[in-house]
Amino acid sequence: MYRTDRCRIVGHYARDLATLTAEQHATIEYGRTWYTVNGTVDALWYRRKHGYTPACLGPLRLWSHTRTEPVDVSSPRSVLTAGLDGRCGAKRTGRWDGHTYWGADEPVTMAAHLAILRPMLAAFPTVPDGYDRWWHF
Repeated sequence: MYRTDRCRIVGHYARDLATLTAEQHATIEYGRTWYTVNGTVDALWYRRKHGYTPACLGPLRLWSHTRTEPVDVSSPRSVLTAGLDGRCGAKRTGRWDGHTYWGADEPVTMAAHLAILRPMLAAFPTVPDGYDRWWHF
């Protein structure tokens, strides 16, 4: 995973490092130790669809099942720079295109999403406050 200041529409995620959780398990197989790491982090991203650019949010899953070295799962930066996979993308739980919202049905969750997505879309392509730069695989 690589960190950059430049935003691209495809595959770049701003992450809330305070929400990163990861766990690691070791397995010994054929005399060799393999480490499995699974984690998630809240992410924001833009996408292009039908000529407009909506702002999106949701959890991004990170994993690796064949690591030969352990990862310091207590450090968000260590987890993000450990070469974990997450290329399938994040699970979108909210989207704002400037006119319509898609996501949660609960008014409180909807208001929380829009409090993040509205200023994010208005300030395109800057990284929203509280999120760490753009990361990509």
